[in-house]
Amino acid sequence: MVRIPDAKVALSTASVYPESTATAFEIAARLGYDGVEVMVWTDPVSQDIEALRRLSDYHRVPILAVHAPCLLITQRVWSTDPWVKLQRARAAAERLGASTVVVHPPFRWQRNYARDFVTGIWRMAEETDVRFAVENMYPWRYRDREMLAYAPDWDVTNDDYRHFTVDLSHTATARTDSLAMVDRMGDRLAHVHLADGKGSAKDEHLVPGRGDQPCVELLERLARTSFEGHVVIEVNTRRAMSSAEREADLAEALAFTRLHLASTIAPTSAPTDPASGPRRP
Repeated sequence: MVRIPDAKVALSTASVYPESTATAFEIAARLGYDGVEVMVWTDPVSQDIEALRRLSDYHRVPILAVHAPCLLITQRVWSTDPWVKLQRARAAAERLGASTVVVHPPFRWQRNYARDFVTGIWRMAEETDVRFAVENMYPWRYRDREMLAYAPDWDVTNDDYRHFTVDLSHTATARTDSLAMVDRMGDRLAHVHLADGKGSAKDEHLVPGRGDQPCVELLERLARTSFEGHVVIEVNTRRAMSSAEREADLAEALAFTRLHLASTIAPTSAPTDPASGPRRP
């Protein structure tokens, strides 16, 4: 017998870059994803709640999560104040019916934001049913030099958050044990960014199965523990030579995830009578 957890498999709109947010909804619908995670970035549609709602309704693809604009290229999206960004991400999630806001720890040079980040995230989490799932990051490396770019820490398990996102491309870049990190997250693991990596200094976001991360083992563990969060395919398809090749990569990622997000349960043997053999049901 096969048991499949309640976890939904979503497509990050970042996975179709350089194509648009609108294209991500179209592909998610065509391939049969359970929903999308909206990466709020420089695409104006990703910042427009009503446009996102129309896309969701038209394609019948729910928005399961909102990724707050935490990247270097989104420093001016939805304000330059990081707390305003998170407030707007929460409001977007609430209006769109998404259960999760994904957020990165602050950059180290955002000193005031970093100083109050842990307590501030707790405070915001207590004001809403939306989960703020803080995502693990990685040290920045150049040749033999390493720079700690995130504060309080790129390893978010070193701080006290209510909910976590684990990203397997980031664990690869950090060269850390991803399953041990998941163990530390425990039942506070609420969200998964599924991708792969080979330990490069670059954040690779390979299609699951094409790197050295324990993607299979993680999915099987989620199945055994009846994980109820979301598993989001967040991969880099920028090198795809065509839209068809990009879509094939995203179909492969979905098939991989669905295959391994199911645990086989050994059937219970029927009671045995020593004299007559197995009893009939």
